[in-house]
Amino acid sequence: MSEAVQPTESDLPRLRVELELSQRQLAAAKAGLADYAYTVSHDLRANLRHITAYVELVREELGDSPGAELATYLDTVTNAAQLMGRQIDGLTRWSQLDRVELVETTLDMQALIDEARRALEGEAEDRQILWQVAQDFPALHGDGALLRELLGLLLSNALKFTRTRAQAVIQIGWQRPEEGGCLVFVRDNGVGFNRRQRDKLFHVFQRLHSGNEFEGLGLGLALARKIVALHGGSIRVEGEPDAGCQISFTLPPPA
Repeated sequence: MSEAVQPTESDLPRLRVELELSQRQLAAAKAGLADYAYTVSHDLRANLRHITAYVELVREELGDSPGAELATYLDTVTNAAQLMGRQIDGLTRWSQLDRVELVETTLDMQALIDEARRALEGEAEDRQILWQVAQDFPALHGDGALLRELLGLLLSNALKFTRTRAQAVIQIGWQRPEEGGCLVFVRDNGVGFNRRQRDKLFHVFQRLHSGNEFEGLGLGLALARKIVALHGGSIRVEGEPDAGCQISFTLPPPA
C-alpha cells in the first residue's frame, strides 16, 4: 500500500481554490434544499387544500345519501389527501435537517429519555410495558433538541412494533465501543423483521410491514439516520422475524 502524499507549500493555493469551490457548492446545495422545502410545504400543500375542499363540496352537493359506492370513493380521496399531508410534513422535516446548525452542549441522557417517554404517553396508554433504562449513562455531547427527537423516533418505533405483545419490553442502554465515544441502543421484543431487508429501513417512505396494524409513513428511521449523521455518528438496526429489534447509534467522543 502506497503512503499518502503530504501537500507541500506550493500546493496551498490550489487547495484553497478547491476548498472555496467546495464551500460554494455546499452553499448552493443548501439554498436548493431551502427552495425545495418551501415548494413542498407551501405550493404542494396549497394544491392539497384545494383537493380536500372540493371533496367536501361534492359531499355537500350529494347530500346525506350519496350511495355506498360513491361514499367509499370520496373517503378514499380524503384519506389519501390526509396521508399526503403527513408525507409533506415528514419530507419538510427531512429536508430541514440538512440545514440545521448544531447547538452542542453536555447532555443528561436520563433527562432526554424521560422527556421522550413523556411525549409518547398517549402511545403507551393502557398497555403493559416493561421499561428497562440504564441509570449510568455517561455525560455525552450533542444537540439536545435533536437527540431528544432521535430518542422519540426510536421509542415510538419500539412502541409501535411491540403493540401485539401482551407485555412489551423496551430496553434503553449504552456501551463503550473500542474506538471511543458511546453506543446507545434501543431494544424491544416486538415483531422484528427480515434482516435481508434492513437496508431499506433507512430510506424515505420504506415500510417492511404492510397493512394497518403498524401504520406509519416509513420515515422515522430516515430522520433518525440524518440526526445521527449530523453528530458524526453511525446507526444500524438488527432483528429477526418475531424476535424483536435493536437500533443502535454511536456518538463520537467530544472534540
